[in-house]
Amino acid sequence: MRHLQLLTLLSLLLVIVTPISATFYTNSSSIPPLHLLNATRSAWKTFEKLTGCHVGDKADGLSKLKQYFSRFGYIPATVDNFTDDFDDVLKSAISTYQKNFNLKVTGKLDASTLGQIVKPRCGNPDMIDGTSEMNAGKKFRTVARYSFFPGKPQWPKRNRDLSYAFFPLNNLTEEVKQVFARAFTRWADVTPLNFTRSESILRADIVIGFFAGDHGDGEPFDGPMGTLAHASSPPTGMFHLDSEEDWLISGEDMSRQILPVTSVVDLESVAVHEIGHLLGLGHSSVEDAIMYPAISGGHRKVELAKDDIEGIQHLYGDGGSSRLSETSGGAEFWRGLVFSLSSIATCILLICC
Repeated sequence: MRHLQLLTLLSLLLVIVTPISATFYTNSSSIPPLHLLNATRSAWKTFEKLTGCHVGDKADGLSKLKQYFSRFGYIPATVDNFTDDFDDVLKSAISTYQKNFNLKVTGKLDASTLGQIVKPRCGNPDMIDGTSEMNAGKKFRTVARYSFFPGKPQWPKRNRDLSYAFFPLNNLTEEVKQVFARAFTRWADVTPLNFTRSESILRADIVIGFFAGDHGDGEPFDGPMGTLAHASSPPTGMFHLDSEEDWLISGEDMSRQILPVTSVVDLESVAVHEIGHLLGLGHSSVEDAIMYPAISGGHRKVELAKDDIEGIQHLYGDGGSSRLSETSGGAEFWRGLVFSLSSIATCILLICC
């Protein structure tokens, strides 16, 4: 796997000949007024005109919608002749998508379905090889909605101390790097995993970089407010973010919705999500979960939900709580020992007197 990672890094270096830098805003007050008003500059917004389409219709834009569903696994890769006809393949894709995102399953392009489609989201597919562990892949409604990659890949038990490094051409500031440090800590707190920063991308287990468009891994980015980032399953360790997004890096304790309408994306929210993929989690159908695939511009979601914690501990165990137990247990031991010695000393003193 390390050879695969090195080959991917080499391909990225060959594709990128100039430094790529993203735009970062340190807090909500530093965001230009234009970005506070413009949260609809994604090409996906053209989908809204398709509201009401159903089987038998033909409409300009349906071929692009099919490409969208193909990218996220809802239409098989073997189907590549995308027309503007609303056929049974598209109906099936829409029905599965609606089930995964807790929408009314109609097989039609209603307003709620299109409203979900146009939200910025993770570039990782919801379905792999035609199967999904989100809602559509579960025969019975259950509380747990977390999912895994096929085969449940995870970092080996011998490697619980993982290192991460940043693609050097991005020239990220320490303030930006600290956003990722906070994101890693959220997963370290509930698992036996530890994360440390490395200065070498060749020695690191995980490599993080910001890229634009086609960046050599076969999963091109699509500009602002589209696919925000994507990450590989263990143990490859590739984590890419779209440099054409506008990123907010504030670590302040803010409300869930930073601003009512904005095209700026909270970096930590996306980082926590993608690290979940790096550790082996797939997408969840629980909207409050970190591993839910979509997040609206101007929203902040960084706290792991019960669904996220149960999923990651299914893979790695309850490391965070056990560490706390060991610490508190050790403290209890010493307090008990001191109390015992104190009691013995008191008894000796009473006998002597």
